[in-house]
Amino acid sequence: MAHSLDVLALGNAIVDVLARTDDAFLSSQAVQKGAMQLIDEERAESLFAAMGPATVVSGGSAANTAVGAASLGARVGFVGKVRDDELGHLFRHDLQAVGIRYDTAAATDGPATARSFILVTPDGERTMNTYLGSCQTLGPDDVDEALVAASRIVYLEGYLWDPPAAKEAFRKAVAVAHRSGNQVAMTLSDPFCVGRYRAEFRELLREGSLDILFANQHELVSLYEAADEESAVAALRQEGVLGIVTRSSEGALVVSRDGVQSVPAFPVATVVDTTGAGDLFAAGFLAGLAAGRPHVDCLRLGALAAAEVISHLGARPQQDLAALARREGLLG
Repeated sequence: MAHSLDVLALGNAIVDVLARTDDAFLSSQAVQKGAMQLIDEERAESLFAAMGPATVVSGGSAANTAVGAASLGARVGFVGKVRDDELGHLFRHDLQAVGIRYDTAAATDGPATARSFILVTPDGERTMNTYLGSCQTLGPDDVDEALVAASRIVYLEGYLWDPPAAKEAFRKAVAVAHRSGNQVAMTLSDPFCVGRYRAEFRELLREGSLDILFANQHELVSLYEAADEESAVAALRQEGVLGIVTRSSEGALVVSRDGVQSVPAFPVATVVDTTGAGDLFAAGFLAGLAAGRPHVDCLRLGALAAAEVISHLGARPQQDLAALARREGLLG
């Protein structure tokens, strides 16, 4: 069938609250540096009160990927739940303003729109404390079967595996996509997310629910409980999926049963904030894949998009990624 969308991303609809801080503050707040921790509303309020001056921007892993892919010229949609409140309106506006189709109805009662408090230390590392709020109310009824069927690639955020209703929405999207002959991609999201659901994520691979898997090297090692990255990549090669493994400053790999290909990281003058690096890498790869580019070119597009986003504060691109890609000869 004809596809009206190149990528349909399903994920947690979150507004990011970013602040610069230092290791002493992290210790005083008993948060683990570099990790993502789920918090309740009371903890969200106390952490916000203790933080320094903050910048409020729309975020969420899959939503960041959607914005990046749209910036590269892909036709993109998003499925995720916000509350009908001020932050929910901000989130919806920011997606629709860049041309992303976002039809998911807002919740009219229940928890507030989700917030992630992102603490950025001088080394560019980010520590996330996330109140899921209305994200957790996403369910199967929010998944439009016609829209999934019309999407070339359905991209799923691993964090969706936390709320039970969102997990049902995830499974519905997989079934509809495959019934329609479309591809399903998933990002593992976070090593701690993998730790919670390792067996279930591996079952998704074994049962054929996934065609494409995105992971960084730490998530992949955790997934297979491997001794090292090389062993984890070898295990991934046996899965029968297309694997994309990001390796921070060491670049990225595309992994399949046919072999492993690699590209170096795109050079960055100064790393300001690593928030969204993996999200934007996925954006570049998916945009290239939807356009029929060779896998190595898709990796290069991912590396370019990731390099742009880590050069400034925040997880959304501040430059025209398509223009950057054309300048580098990666887009016609």
